[in-house]
Amino acid sequence: MKRGILVLLSLSVVITAAYFTASKWAIRHETLMFKDPTRDERPVAVDVAVRFDKEMQADAGMITLPVAILNHGNTVKFTEYSFLANVFAARGYLAISIQNDLPSDGPMVTKVGEIYVGRLPQYQRGITNIKFAIEEMKKRQPNADYSKLTMVGHSNGGDIAMYFAKQYPDEIKKVVTLDNLRVPFMTDGKFKILSFRSHDSQFKPDPGVVPDEEECEKAGITVVNTNFQHNDMRDTGPEKAKDSIQAMLDKFLADTDSTAVAPVDTRNAPPKILEPGPVSLYVPVEKPPQSFTDKLKKSLSLTKTETKKGPSVTN
Repeated sequence: MKRGILVLLSLSVVITAAYFTASKWAIRHETLMFKDPTRDERPVAVDVAVRFDKEMQADAGMITLPVAILNHGNTVKFTEYSFLANVFAARGYLAISIQNDLPSDGPMVTKVGEIYVGRLPQYQRGITNIKFAIEEMKKRQPNADYSKLTMVGHSNGGDIAMYFAKQYPDEIKKVVTLDNLRVPFMTDGKFKILSFRSHDSQFKPDPGVVPDEEECEKAGITVVNTNFQHNDMRDTGPEKAKDSIQAMLDKFLADTDSTAVAPVDTRNAPPKILEPGPVSLYVPVEKPPQSFTDKLKKSLSLTKTETKKGPSVTN
């Protein structure tokens, strides 16, 4: 029986990996640079990932895109989490990865005994970056729901995500963290939380960060204990780790989104919704307008943006 379960689990991971390998070609990545005039023109770079067909529907006023905000780990670039951004984009999200720190920023210092071991200034800066980036994205992608965010982050970025949720709980739809270590989970049950935990002797969460099993069940928190290392949870990590995380994240989104949209390969087929749910996202027509078809063909001829490797993650 156990062997059969393991085989089914492995098969699920393989199928999900195949979905995202195919559907990533239907996803557009774009890097934008904003400058915040309230902070001496501080640059805030973002990587935007969105499905071509969903973006077109949003531009036409047919749908409103859900929004996911991705926050990188300390010393890691905002472009190093495309394996996560592609899951959200494949599900119909507007995925926005934000560069929260700069080389000119002071080093992050651990101060034992202080709140969040002295990391609070970094979290506050992250929140300011997120708020600013959202206001800029509203000008470029107005047909997206910025009022209810899915907040995502790895390591220090996971702590930023959880801290943002604590400060603005009414603006949160879901929270997904990968091995955040400092900021305790919210346990009031206002929104669903998914957290991947590493099996790494070097990176251990502070006491009280991760609730016990009983509290997690009451609060709607899903904790996934993995055998992966802390630094495996990024683009440079092993394929096995990324495929497993993608499969679990995709299932979480399918279970928690009111209208689940399955990943779709649009390389050789017109865009379609595989799992429209009880209510159709738009009214189908017999033949799309010529301008829409031309735009789709032109968009699908583009290639995805490649990401570069960066330095190792620290907590």
